[in-house]
Amino acid sequence: MSALTQSTTWNSLQRLAEGLDGQHMRDWFDADNTRAEQYTVDACGITLDYSKNLINSEVMSALQALAKQQQVLEKRDAMFSGGIINHTENRAVLHTALRNFSGQPVYVDGEDVMPEVLATQEKIQAFTHSIHSGEHKGYTGKALTQIVAIGIGGSFLGPKIMSEALKPYWVEGVKVHYVANVDGCHIQDVLASVDHEETLVVMSSKSFTTQETLQNTLTAKAWFLAQGGTQQDIAKHFVAVSSNIAAATEFGMDPDNIFPMWDWVGGRYSLWSAIGLPMALTMGYENYRAVLEGAFEMDQHFQHAPMEQNLPVIMALLGVWYVNFHAAQSHVLLPYYHYLRGFPAYVQQLDMESNGKSVAAADTKIDYATGPVIWGSEGTNGQHSFHQLIHQGKVLIPADFMLPLNVPNQDDTHHAMLASNCFGQTQALMQGKTYDECYADLDGKGLDKETRHALATHKTMPGNKPSNTLLFEQMDPKTLGALVALYEHKVFVQGAIWEVNSFDQWGVELGKVLGNQVLDKLVNSEAELNFDASTNQLIQRFRNAN
Repeated sequence: MSALTQSTTWNSLQRLAEGLDGQHMRDWFDADNTRAEQYTVDACGITLDYSKNLINSEVMSALQALAKQQQVLEKRDAMFSGGIINHTENRAVLHTALRNFSGQPVYVDGEDVMPEVLATQEKIQAFTHSIHSGEHKGYTGKALTQIVAIGIGGSFLGPKIMSEALKPYWVEGVKVHYVANVDGCHIQDVLASVDHEETLVVMSSKSFTTQETLQNTLTAKAWFLAQGGTQQDIAKHFVAVSSNIAAATEFGMDPDNIFPMWDWVGGRYSLWSAIGLPMALTMGYENYRAVLEGAFEMDQHFQHAPMEQNLPVIMALLGVWYVNFHAAQSHVLLPYYHYLRGFPAYVQQLDMESNGKSVAAADTKIDYATGPVIWGSEGTNGQHSFHQLIHQGKVLIPADFMLPLNVPNQDDTHHAMLASNCFGQTQALMQGKTYDECYADLDGKGLDKETRHALATHKTMPGNKPSNTLLFEQMDPKTLGALVALYEHKVFVQGAIWEVNSFDQWGVELGKVLGNQVLDKLVNSEAELNFDASTNQLIQRFRNAN
Protein backbone atom coordinates (compact mmCIF):
# COMPACT_ATOMS: atom_id res chain seq x y z
CA MET A 1 0.00 0.00 0.00
CA SER A 2 1.24 3.50 -0.82
CA ALA A 3 1.90 6.19 1.75
CA LEU A 4 -0.89 8.25 0.17
CA THR A 5 -3.61 5.63 0.65
CA GLN A 6 -2.31 4.87 4.16
CA SER A 7 -2.42 8.52 5.20
CA THR A 8 -4.82 9.85 7.82
CA THR A 9 -6.40 12.31 5.38
CA TRP A 10 -7.07 9.59 2.83
CA ASN A 11 -8.69 7.33 5.43
CA SER A 12 -10.72 10.27 6.71
CA LEU A 13 -12.10 10.87 3.21
CA GLN A 14 -12.98 7.19 2.86
CA ARG A 15 -15.00 7.36 6.08
CA LEU A 16 -16.73 10.54 4.92
CA ALA A 17 -17.66 8.90 1.61
CA GLU A 18 -19.13 5.92 3.44
CA GLY A 19 -20.99 8.26 5.76
CA LEU A 20 -22.83 9.85 2.85
CA ASP A 21 -24.55 6.57 1.95
CA GLY A 22 -28.28 7.06 2.20
CA GLN A 23 -28.05 10.87 2.10
CA HIS A 24 -29.50 12.79 -0.83
CA MET A 25 -28.62 16.20 -2.27
CA ARG A 26 -32.32 16.97 -2.62
CA ASP A 27 -32.66 16.90 1.15
CA TRP A 28 -29.59 19.09 1.60
CA PHE A 29 -31.09 21.80 -0.63
CA ASP A 30 -34.40 21.57 1.23
CA ALA A 31 -32.63 21.98 4.57
CA ASP A 32 -30.27 24.82 3.59
CA ASN A 33 -31.43 27.66 1.36
CA THR A 34 -27.88 29.12 1.32
CA ARG A 35 -26.28 26.00 -0.17
CA ALA A 36 -26.09 27.36 -3.73
CA GLU A 37 -24.51 30.60 -2.57
CA GLN A 38 -22.08 28.78 -0.28
CA TYR A 39 -20.77 26.64 -3.12
CA THR A 40 -20.51 29.22 -5.91
CA VAL A 41 -17.28 31.00 -6.88
CA ASP A 42 -16.60 33.71 -9.50
CA ALA A 43 -13.23 34.44 -11.12
CA CYS A 44 -11.85 35.55 -14.49
CA GLY A 45 -15.28 35.88 -16.09
CA ILE A 46 -16.31 32.37 -15.04
CA THR A 47 -18.93 31.42 -12.45
CA LEU A 48 -18.66 27.93 -10.95
CA ASP A 49 -21.74 26.59 -9.18
CA TYR A 50 -20.62 23.35 -7.54
CA SER A 51 -23.49 23.08 -5.08
CA LYS A 52 -24.93 20.03 -6.89
CA ASN A 53 -22.11 17.78 -5.69
CA LEU A 54 -21.96 15.06 -3.04
CA ILE A 55 -20.17 17.33 -0.61
CA ASN A 56 -20.58 19.23 2.61
CA SER A 57 -18.24 21.51 4.51
CA GLU A 58 -16.58 18.57 6.23
CA VAL A 59 -15.82 16.89 2.91
CA MET A 60 -14.38 20.07 1.41
CA SER A 61 -12.22 20.65 4.48
CA ALA A 62 -10.89 17.10 4.27
CA LEU A 63 -10.15 17.47 0.53
CA GLN A 64 -8.30 20.71 1.20
CA ALA A 65 -6.31 18.95 3.92
CA LEU A 66 -5.37 16.30 1.34
CA ALA A 67 -4.15 19.01 -1.04
CA LYS A 68 -2.03 20.53 1.73
CA GLN A 69 -0.64 17.13 2.67
CA GLN A 70 0.33 16.53 -0.96
CA GLN A 71 2.02 19.95 -1.11
CA VAL A 72 -0.09 21.16 -4.03
CA LEU A 73 0.71 24.82 -3.43
CA GLU A 74 4.44 24.17 -3.17
CA LYS A 75 4.37 22.16 -6.39
CA ARG A 76 2.39 24.95 -8.06
CA ASP A 77 5.01 27.50 -7.06
CA ALA A 78 7.78 25.25 -8.37
CA MET A 79 6.07 25.09 -11.77
CA PHE A 80 5.65 28.85 -12.09
CA SER A 81 9.24 29.50 -10.99
CA GLY A 82 10.77 27.23 -13.65
CA GLY A 83 11.64 24.27 -11.45
CA ILE A 84 12.51 20.99 -13.19
CA ILE A 85 9.21 19.34 -12.30
CA ASN A 86 9.14 17.13 -15.42
CA HIS A 87 11.85 14.97 -13.90
CA THR A 88 11.72 12.08 -16.39
CA GLU A 89 12.66 14.44 -19.22
CA ASN A 90 14.68 16.83 -17.02
CA ARG A 91 12.60 19.82 -18.11
CA ALA A 92 10.90 22.83 -16.65
CA VAL A 93 7.18 23.24 -17.36
CA LEU A 94 6.56 26.82 -18.43
CA HIS A 95 3.63 27.09 -20.78
CA THR A 96 2.51 29.79 -18.34
CA ALA A 97 5.52 31.92 -19.38
CA LEU A 98 4.04 32.11 -22.89
CA ARG A 99 1.12 34.15 -21.52
CA ASN A 100 3.04 36.03 -18.84
CA PHE A 101 2.03 39.71 -18.92
CA SER A 102 3.37 40.54 -15.47
CA GLY A 103 6.52 42.18 -16.77
CA GLN A 104 8.51 39.89 -14.48
CA PRO A 105 11.31 37.59 -15.70
CA VAL A 106 10.93 33.81 -15.86
CA TYR A 107 14.12 31.81 -15.55
CA VAL A 108 15.12 28.46 -17.03
CA ASP A 109 18.61 27.29 -16.14
CA GLY A 110 19.40 30.81 -14.95
CA GLU A 111 18.31 32.50 -18.18
CA ASP A 112 15.28 34.76 -18.52
CA VAL A 113 13.13 33.29 -21.30
CA MET A 114 10.73 36.24 -21.51
CA PRO A 115 12.69 38.28 -24.11
CA GLU A 116 12.47 35.39 -26.58
CA VAL A 117 8.80 34.75 -25.73
CA LEU A 118 7.89 38.41 -26.31
CA ALA A 119 9.93 38.52 -29.51
CA THR A 120 7.99 35.52 -30.83
CA GLN A 121 4.68 37.19 -29.99
CA GLU A 122 5.80 40.27 -31.91
CA LYS A 123 6.78 38.04 -34.83
CA ILE A 124 3.34 36.42 -34.81
CA GLN A 125 1.74 39.85 -34.73
CA ALA A 126 3.81 41.14 -37.65
CA PHE A 127 3.25 38.03 -39.78
CA THR A 128 -0.48 37.98 -39.08
CA HIS A 129 -0.73 41.63 -40.10
CA SER A 130 1.22 40.97 -43.29
CA ILE A 131 -1.23 38.23 -44.29
CA HIS A 132 -4.40 40.13 -43.41
CA SER A 133 -3.21 43.37 -45.02
CA GLY A 134 -2.18 41.58 -48.20
CA GLU A 135 1.43 42.72 -47.81
CA HIS A 136 2.58 39.08 -47.84
CA LYS A 137 1.27 37.74 -51.16
CA GLY A 138 1.57 34.47 -53.00
CA TYR A 139 3.96 33.96 -55.90
CA THR A 140 1.38 35.18 -58.45
CA GLY A 141 0.59 38.32 -56.46
CA LYS A 142 -2.68 37.08 -54.98
CA ALA A 143 -3.56 37.56 -51.32
CA LEU A 144 -3.27 34.43 -49.15
CA THR A 145 -6.77 33.83 -47.83
CA GLN A 146 -6.76 30.04 -47.46
CA ILE A 147 -4.69 28.73 -44.54
CA VAL A 148 -3.92 25.01 -44.30
CA ALA A 149 -2.67 24.30 -40.76
CA ILE A 150 -0.96 20.91 -40.49
CA GLY A 151 -0.08 19.37 -37.13
CA ILE A 152 -0.94 16.47 -34.82
CA GLY A 153 -1.90 16.15 -31.15
CA GLY A 154 -1.53 19.41 -29.26
CA SER A 155 -0.18 21.25 -32.27
CA PHE A 156 -3.47 20.55 -34.05
CA LEU A 157 -6.19 20.06 -31.45
CA GLY A 158 -5.61 23.23 -29.43
CA PRO A 159 -5.62 25.78 -32.26
CA LYS A 160 -8.47 24.02 -34.07
CA ILE A 161 -10.83 23.79 -31.13
CA MET A 162 -10.02 27.26 -29.82
CA SER A 163 -10.62 28.72 -33.28
CA GLU A 164 -13.95 26.90 -33.57
CA ALA A 165 -15.02 28.20 -30.18
CA LEU A 166 -14.40 31.79 -31.31
CA LYS A 167 -16.11 31.67 -34.69
CA PRO A 168 -17.92 35.02 -34.11
CA TYR A 169 -14.46 36.65 -34.04
CA TRP A 170 -13.10 35.23 -37.30
CA VAL A 171 -11.50 37.64 -39.77
CA GLU A 172 -13.75 38.05 -42.79
CA GLY A 173 -12.33 36.60 -45.99
CA VAL A 174 -9.83 34.26 -44.32
CA LYS A 175 -10.51 30.52 -44.05
CA VAL A 176 -8.35 28.16 -41.98
CA HIS A 177 -8.39 24.41 -42.63
CA TYR A 178 -6.90 22.11 -39.97
CA VAL A 179 -5.34 18.78 -40.98
CA ALA A 180 -3.94 16.14 -38.61
CA ASN A 181 -5.03 12.70 -39.75
CA VAL A 182 -2.44 10.87 -41.82
CA ASP A 183 -5.37 9.31 -43.69
CA GLY A 184 -4.78 10.74 -47.16
CA CYS A 185 -8.49 11.37 -47.65
CA HIS A 186 -8.38 14.34 -45.30
CA ILE A 187 -5.47 16.27 -46.80
CA GLN A 188 -6.68 15.51 -50.33
CA ASP A 189 -10.17 16.83 -49.55
CA VAL A 190 -8.73 20.05 -48.08
CA LEU A 191 -6.33 20.65 -50.97
CA ALA A 192 -9.10 20.02 -53.49
CA SER A 193 -11.11 22.84 -51.92
CA VAL A 194 -8.46 25.59 -52.17
CA ASP A 195 -6.56 27.50 -54.87
CA HIS A 196 -2.81 27.00 -54.53
CA GLU A 197 -2.16 30.62 -55.51
CA GLU A 198 -4.13 31.80 -52.47
CA THR A 199 -2.99 29.15 -49.98
CA LEU A 200 -0.61 29.41 -47.05
CA VAL A 201 0.50 26.15 -45.41
CA VAL A 202 1.47 26.33 -41.72
CA MET A 203 3.38 23.22 -40.66
CA SER A 204 3.71 22.69 -36.89
CA SER A 205 6.26 20.16 -35.67
CA LYS A 206 8.93 20.78 -33.06
CA SER A 207 11.31 18.28 -34.68
CA PHE A 208 10.11 18.73 -38.27
CA THR A 209 10.09 14.92 -38.38
CA THR A 210 6.71 14.02 -36.82
CA GLN A 211 5.54 11.24 -39.13
CA GLU A 212 1.95 12.30 -39.78
CA THR A 213 2.70 16.02 -39.97
CA LEU A 214 5.69 15.62 -42.25
CA GLN A 215 3.84 13.31 -44.64
CA ASN A 216 0.87 15.66 -44.90
CA THR A 217 3.24 18.60 -45.51
CA LEU A 218 5.10 16.67 -48.22
CA THR A 219 1.74 15.90 -49.84
CA ALA A 220 0.84 19.61 -49.74
CA LYS A 221 4.21 20.47 -51.25
CA ALA A 222 3.77 17.95 -54.07
CA TRP A 223 0.30 19.35 -54.75
CA PHE A 224 1.65 22.92 -54.81
CA LEU A 225 4.40 22.02 -57.28
CA ALA A 226 1.99 20.04 -59.45
CA GLN A 227 -0.32 23.06 -59.64
CA GLY A 228 2.42 25.24 -61.13
CA GLY A 229 4.42 26.54 -58.16
CA THR A 230 8.19 26.10 -58.06
CA GLN A 231 10.63 25.19 -55.31
CA GLN A 232 11.57 28.87 -55.09
CA ASP A 233 7.90 29.78 -54.57
CA ILE A 234 7.66 27.51 -51.51
CA ALA A 235 9.01 30.32 -49.31
CA LYS A 236 5.95 32.47 -50.03
CA HIS A 237 3.41 29.73 -49.35
CA PHE A 238 4.87 27.55 -46.57
CA VAL A 239 5.83 28.52 -43.01
CA ALA A 240 6.78 26.38 -40.02
CA VAL A 241 6.56 26.31 -36.26
CA SER A 242 9.61 24.22 -35.38
CA SER A 243 12.89 24.12 -33.52
CA ASN A 244 14.55 22.38 -36.48
CA ILE A 245 15.39 25.41 -38.58
CA ALA A 246 17.80 23.48 -40.81
CA ALA A 247 15.17 20.95 -41.89
CA ALA A 248 12.55 23.65 -42.49
CA THR A 249 14.99 25.72 -44.55
CA GLU A 250 15.99 22.70 -46.62
CA PHE A 251 12.28 22.11 -47.27
CA GLY A 252 12.21 25.54 -48.90
CA MET A 253 10.88 27.78 -46.13
CA ASP A 254 12.17 31.28 -45.51
CA PRO A 255 14.15 31.29 -42.23
CA ASP A 256 12.34 34.53 -41.32
CA ASN A 257 9.05 32.60 -41.45
CA ILE A 258 10.10 29.81 -39.07
CA PHE A 259 8.65 30.30 -35.60
CA PRO A 260 10.42 28.79 -32.56
CA MET A 261 9.34 26.21 -29.98
CA TRP A 262 10.93 25.31 -26.67
CA ASP A 263 11.56 22.08 -24.77
CA TRP A 264 9.85 23.46 -21.68
CA VAL A 265 6.47 23.52 -23.45
CA GLY A 266 4.68 20.19 -23.77
CA GLY A 267 2.65 19.45 -26.88
CA ARG A 268 -0.73 19.55 -25.17
CA TYR A 269 0.15 22.98 -23.74
CA SER A 270 1.66 24.35 -26.93
CA LEU A 271 -1.27 26.41 -28.23
CA TRP A 272 0.12 29.29 -26.14
CA SER A 273 3.33 29.23 -28.22
CA ALA A 274 3.72 29.94 -31.93
CA ILE A 275 1.63 26.79 -32.41
CA GLY A 276 -1.21 29.28 -31.94
CA LEU A 277 -0.26 31.09 -35.17
CA PRO A 278 -3.28 29.62 -37.04
CA MET A 279 -5.49 31.05 -34.29
CA ALA A 280 -4.05 34.53 -34.88
CA LEU A 281 -4.56 34.09 -38.62
CA THR A 282 -8.16 33.01 -37.99
CA MET A 283 -9.28 35.77 -35.62
CA GLY A 284 -6.60 38.47 -35.79
CA TYR A 285 -3.71 39.09 -33.45
CA GLU A 286 -5.64 41.24 -30.94
CA ASN A 287 -8.21 38.52 -30.34
CA TYR A 288 -5.44 35.92 -30.15
CA ARG A 289 -3.64 38.05 -27.57
CA ALA A 290 -6.87 38.34 -25.58
CA VAL A 291 -6.92 34.53 -25.32
CA LEU A 292 -3.42 34.70 -23.80
CA GLU A 293 -4.49 37.49 -21.45
CA GLY A 294 -7.45 35.46 -20.20
CA ALA A 295 -5.16 32.53 -19.46
CA PHE A 296 -2.76 34.86 -17.63
CA GLU A 297 -5.62 36.11 -15.45
CA MET A 298 -6.44 32.50 -14.53
CA ASP A 299 -2.76 31.90 -13.78
CA GLN A 300 -2.86 34.83 -11.37
CA HIS A 301 -6.04 33.53 -9.77
CA PHE A 302 -4.54 30.04 -9.38
CA GLN A 303 -1.42 31.48 -7.77
CA HIS A 304 -3.05 33.93 -5.39
CA ALA A 305 -6.65 32.93 -4.55
CA PRO A 306 -7.12 31.05 -1.26
CA MET A 307 -7.74 27.35 -1.67
CA GLU A 308 -11.42 27.54 -0.74
CA GLN A 309 -12.01 30.20 -3.45
CA ASN A 310 -9.62 28.79 -6.05
CA LEU A 311 -11.45 27.51 -9.15
CA PRO A 312 -8.80 25.01 -10.37
CA VAL A 313 -8.25 23.66 -6.85
CA ILE A 314 -11.98 23.22 -6.19
CA MET A 315 -12.61 21.41 -9.48
CA ALA A 316 -9.54 19.23 -9.01
CA LEU A 317 -10.54 18.23 -5.48
CA LEU A 318 -14.04 17.33 -6.62
CA GLY A 319 -12.52 15.14 -9.34
CA VAL A 320 -10.30 13.34 -6.83
CA TRP A 321 -13.31 12.88 -4.54
CA TYR A 322 -15.23 11.03 -7.25
CA VAL A 323 -12.38 9.06 -8.83
CA ASN A 324 -10.81 7.80 -5.61
CA PHE A 325 -13.69 7.70 -3.13
CA HIS A 326 -16.77 7.04 -5.31
CA ALA A 327 -15.20 4.78 -7.99
CA ALA A 328 -16.11 7.12 -10.85
CA GLN A 329 -14.38 5.94 -14.01
CA SER A 330 -15.34 8.76 -16.34
CA HIS A 331 -16.17 12.46 -16.35
CA VAL A 332 -18.42 14.05 -18.95
CA LEU A 333 -18.13 17.62 -20.32
CA LEU A 334 -21.32 19.13 -21.70
CA PRO A 335 -20.92 22.53 -23.39
CA TYR A 336 -24.31 24.11 -24.14
CA TYR A 337 -22.86 26.24 -26.90
CA HIS A 338 -22.39 24.96 -30.44
CA TYR A 339 -19.03 26.62 -31.07
CA LEU A 340 -17.59 25.06 -27.90
CA ARG A 341 -18.53 21.56 -29.03
CA GLY A 342 -14.90 20.51 -29.53
CA PHE A 343 -13.86 21.42 -25.99
CA PRO A 344 -14.40 17.92 -24.52
CA ALA A 345 -11.90 16.50 -27.03
CA TYR A 346 -9.36 19.13 -26.03
CA VAL A 347 -9.70 18.36 -22.33
CA GLN A 348 -9.64 14.66 -23.16
CA GLN A 349 -6.06 14.93 -24.41
CA LEU A 350 -5.05 17.39 -21.71
CA ASP A 351 -6.33 15.25 -18.85
CA MET A 352 -5.77 11.67 -20.01
CA GLU A 353 -2.33 12.24 -21.50
CA SER A 354 -1.22 14.12 -18.40
CA ASN A 355 -2.43 11.92 -15.56
CA GLY A 356 -3.01 8.53 -17.17
CA LYS A 357 -0.05 7.09 -15.24
CA SER A 358 0.66 4.06 -13.05
CA VAL A 359 4.04 5.12 -11.63
CA ALA A 360 4.50 7.89 -9.08
CA ALA A 361 7.07 10.65 -9.35
CA ALA A 362 9.09 8.71 -6.74
CA ASP A 363 9.41 5.87 -9.31
CA THR A 364 7.08 3.59 -7.36
CA LYS A 365 3.99 1.73 -8.55
CA ILE A 366 0.63 3.36 -7.83
CA ASP A 367 -2.22 1.48 -6.12
CA TYR A 368 -5.01 3.99 -6.79
CA ALA A 369 -6.78 5.45 -9.82
CA THR A 370 -5.14 8.53 -11.35
CA GLY A 371 -7.77 9.91 -13.64
CA PRO A 372 -11.11 9.38 -15.34
CA VAL A 373 -12.00 8.81 -18.97
CA ILE A 374 -12.93 12.25 -20.32
CA TRP A 375 -15.72 12.44 -22.86
CA GLY A 376 -18.67 14.57 -23.84
CA SER A 377 -20.66 16.36 -26.50
CA GLU A 378 -22.58 19.56 -27.03
CA GLY A 379 -25.96 20.09 -25.44
CA THR A 380 -28.73 19.39 -26.18
CA ASN A 381 -27.79 16.53 -28.48
CA GLY A 382 -26.59 14.28 -25.67
CA GLN A 383 -29.93 14.52 -23.90
CA HIS A 384 -31.40 12.33 -26.62
CA SER A 385 -28.71 9.67 -26.30
CA PHE A 386 -26.09 9.18 -23.61
CA HIS A 387 -27.75 11.27 -20.88
CA GLN A 388 -29.85 8.16 -20.28
CA LEU A 389 -26.80 6.40 -18.83
CA ILE A 390 -25.92 9.40 -16.65
CA HIS A 391 -29.44 9.62 -15.21
CA GLN A 392 -30.32 5.96 -14.63
CA GLY A 393 -27.09 3.98 -15.06
CA LYS A 394 -25.45 2.33 -12.05
CA VAL A 395 -22.01 3.91 -12.57
CA LEU A 396 -21.45 7.40 -11.19
CA ILE A 397 -20.56 9.91 -13.93
CA PRO A 398 -19.77 13.44 -12.70
CA ALA A 399 -20.57 16.15 -15.24
CA ASP A 400 -19.44 19.68 -16.12
CA PHE A 401 -22.16 21.77 -17.77
CA MET A 402 -21.05 24.96 -19.58
CA LEU A 403 -23.17 27.83 -20.84
CA PRO A 404 -22.54 31.42 -22.03
CA LEU A 405 -25.24 33.72 -20.66
CA ASN A 406 -25.12 35.92 -23.76
CA VAL A 407 -24.50 34.91 -27.37
CA PRO A 408 -23.94 37.62 -30.01
CA ASN A 409 -26.56 37.70 -32.75
CA GLN A 410 -28.47 34.81 -31.20
CA ASP A 411 -32.25 34.53 -31.31
CA ASP A 412 -33.51 34.99 -27.74
CA THR A 413 -35.92 32.08 -27.96
CA HIS A 414 -33.22 29.67 -29.10
CA HIS A 415 -30.88 30.73 -26.32
CA ALA A 416 -33.56 30.57 -23.63
CA MET A 417 -34.44 27.04 -24.76
CA LEU A 418 -30.77 26.09 -24.64
CA ALA A 419 -30.35 27.50 -21.12
CA SER A 420 -33.55 25.84 -19.91
CA ASN A 421 -32.24 22.47 -21.05
CA CYS A 422 -28.86 23.06 -19.39
CA PHE A 423 -30.33 24.09 -16.05
CA GLY A 424 -33.10 21.49 -16.23
CA GLN A 425 -30.60 18.68 -16.76
CA THR A 426 -28.51 19.66 -13.74
CA GLN A 427 -31.68 19.91 -11.66
CA ALA A 428 -32.89 16.49 -12.82
CA LEU A 429 -29.52 14.88 -12.13
CA MET A 430 -29.53 16.30 -8.60
CA GLN A 431 -33.11 15.78 -7.46
CA GLY A 432 -34.23 12.84 -9.59
CA LYS A 433 -37.82 11.63 -9.37
CA THR A 434 -39.06 9.17 -6.78
CA TYR A 435 -41.20 6.12 -7.37
CA ASP A 436 -44.12 7.76 -5.55
CA GLU A 437 -43.87 10.86 -7.76
CA CYS A 438 -43.81 8.71 -10.90
CA TYR A 439 -46.72 6.59 -9.65
CA ALA A 440 -48.78 9.71 -8.93
CA ASP A 441 -48.07 11.09 -12.42
CA LEU A 442 -49.71 7.99 -13.91
CA ASP A 443 -52.99 8.62 -12.13
CA GLY A 444 -55.92 8.96 -14.51
CA LYS A 445 -54.06 7.31 -17.39
CA GLY A 446 -56.40 4.34 -17.51
CA LEU A 447 -53.74 1.90 -16.34
CA ASP A 448 -54.33 -1.10 -14.10
CA LYS A 449 -52.42 -1.20 -10.82
CA GLU A 450 -49.84 -3.71 -12.01
CA THR A 451 -48.99 -1.76 -15.20
CA ARG A 452 -48.91 1.49 -13.27
CA HIS A 453 -46.46 -0.01 -10.77
CA ALA A 454 -44.25 -1.38 -13.56
CA LEU A 455 -44.09 1.93 -15.42
CA ALA A 456 -43.43 3.90 -12.26
CA THR A 457 -40.56 1.55 -11.45
CA HIS A 458 -38.96 2.15 -14.86
CA LYS A 459 -39.54 5.91 -14.73
CA THR A 460 -37.97 6.37 -11.30
CA MET A 461 -34.87 8.57 -11.41
CA PRO A 462 -32.53 8.14 -8.44
CA GLY A 463 -31.00 11.61 -8.69
CA ASN A 464 -28.04 12.39 -6.41
CA LYS A 465 -25.88 12.60 -9.55
CA PRO A 466 -23.13 15.24 -9.22
CA SER A 467 -22.51 18.11 -11.61
CA ASN A 468 -20.74 21.44 -11.89
CA THR A 469 -22.24 24.36 -13.80
CA LEU A 470 -19.85 26.85 -15.38
CA LEU A 471 -21.39 30.08 -16.65
CA PHE A 472 -19.73 32.83 -18.71
CA GLU A 473 -21.04 36.27 -19.56
CA GLN A 474 -20.16 35.31 -23.12
CA MET A 475 -17.61 33.08 -24.81
CA ASP A 476 -15.18 35.77 -25.90
CA PRO A 477 -11.42 35.33 -26.45
CA LYS A 478 -10.43 36.33 -22.92
CA THR A 479 -12.95 34.02 -21.28
CA LEU A 480 -11.90 31.12 -23.48
CA GLY A 481 -8.28 31.60 -22.47
CA ALA A 482 -9.28 31.57 -18.82
CA LEU A 483 -11.40 28.45 -19.32
CA VAL A 484 -8.58 26.49 -20.95
CA ALA A 485 -6.13 27.55 -18.24
CA LEU A 486 -8.67 26.54 -15.59
CA TYR A 487 -8.70 22.97 -16.86
CA GLU A 488 -4.91 22.95 -17.27
CA HIS A 489 -4.46 23.87 -13.63
CA LYS A 490 -7.18 21.46 -12.52
CA VAL A 491 -5.22 18.64 -14.16
CA PHE A 492 -2.00 19.87 -12.56
CA VAL A 493 -3.53 19.88 -9.07
CA GLN A 494 -4.86 16.36 -9.51
CA GLY A 495 -1.46 15.15 -10.73
CA ALA A 496 0.15 16.76 -7.70
CA ILE A 497 -2.25 14.96 -5.37
CA TRP A 498 -1.77 11.64 -7.17
CA GLU A 499 2.03 12.16 -7.14
CA VAL A 500 2.43 11.60 -10.89
CA ASN A 501 4.46 13.53 -13.45
CA SER A 502 1.69 15.22 -15.42
CA PHE A 503 4.08 16.45 -18.11
CA ASP A 504 5.60 13.37 -19.75
CA GLN A 505 3.73 10.97 -22.04
CA TRP A 506 5.71 7.75 -22.38
CA GLY A 507 2.51 5.85 -23.05
CA VAL A 508 2.25 7.69 -26.37
CA GLU A 509 5.74 6.71 -27.52
CA LEU A 510 5.69 2.90 -27.80
CA GLY A 511 2.92 2.81 -30.38
CA LYS A 512 4.81 5.38 -32.49
CA VAL A 513 8.02 3.32 -32.38
CA LEU A 514 6.28 0.07 -33.28
CA GLY A 515 4.23 1.86 -35.93
CA ASN A 516 7.43 2.96 -37.66
CA GLN A 517 8.71 -0.62 -37.58
CA VAL A 518 5.46 -1.89 -39.07
CA LEU A 519 5.53 0.83 -41.74
CA ASP A 520 8.88 -0.46 -42.93
CA LYS A 521 7.32 -3.90 -43.46
CA LEU A 522 4.34 -2.41 -45.29
CA VAL A 523 6.31 -0.34 -47.79
CA ASN A 524 9.01 -3.00 -48.25
CA SER A 525 6.81 -5.88 -49.25
CA GLU A 526 9.68 -8.34 -49.48
CA ALA A 527 10.89 -7.66 -45.93
CA GLU A 528 10.74 -10.60 -43.53
CA LEU A 529 7.82 -10.53 -41.10
CA ASN A 530 9.22 -11.09 -37.63
CA PHE A 531 6.50 -9.77 -35.33
CA ASP A 532 3.88 -11.71 -33.38
CA ALA A 533 1.57 -13.97 -35.39
CA SER A 534 -1.38 -11.56 -35.27
CA THR A 535 0.63 -8.54 -36.46
CA ASN A 536 2.31 -10.62 -39.20
CA GLN A 537 -1.10 -11.77 -40.41
CA LEU A 538 -2.48 -8.24 -40.50
CA ILE A 539 0.54 -6.96 -42.44
CA GLN A 540 0.27 -9.80 -44.91
CA ARG A 541 -3.40 -9.10 -45.52
CA PHE A 542 -2.55 -5.43 -46.15
CA ARG A 543 0.21 -6.48 -48.59
CA ASN A 544 -2.17 -8.78 -50.44
CA ALA A 545 -4.76 -6.02 -50.76
CA ASN A 546 -2.21 -3.51 -52.05
